[in-house]
Amino acid sequence: MSIWWSLHLRREAASVPLARRLLLGAMETAGVDPDISFDLSVALSEACANAVEHGGPGAAGSPADGYRVTAYLDGEKCRIEVADGGPGFSDRAHLAGAGPAAESGRGLCLIEQLADHVSLRNRPGRGAVVSFDKVLKWRDGALLGAV
Repeated sequence: MSIWWSLHLRREAASVPLARRLLLGAMETAGVDPDISFDLSVALSEACANAVEHGGPGAAGSPADGYRVTAYLDGEKCRIEVADGGPGFSDRAHLAGAGPAAESGRGLCLIEQLADHVSLRNRPGRGAVVSFDKVLKWRDGALLGAV
């Protein structure tokens, strides 16, 4: 069995904990191991915070006032995608992340440390997409569990 959900959220700071709580609730209900749930929720928070901060006005007619979060829990893997309608990454340096002493860019590094695979797509003038996934561990008696 698998589940997925998708949200369209406003680019407001209050949307970040909302997305995180929804993910944690879904994973708790499904029976995902709490440590895995925590890692994914922190990574999601970082991706959402980036969308709120950097997903500003993009091309005319783009949905730059918000961003989309989609999560898939399917057997042994969870995949999360956060897409905004902003200008996209201004240069390749933003895609590389930043070191621990940098003022910004640490969120992407944290996502890479917490997830098993990370994909960053730049859509200049139409936004950016951050996708990441992680192999799931399940609690005993989990509702979904890997089959």
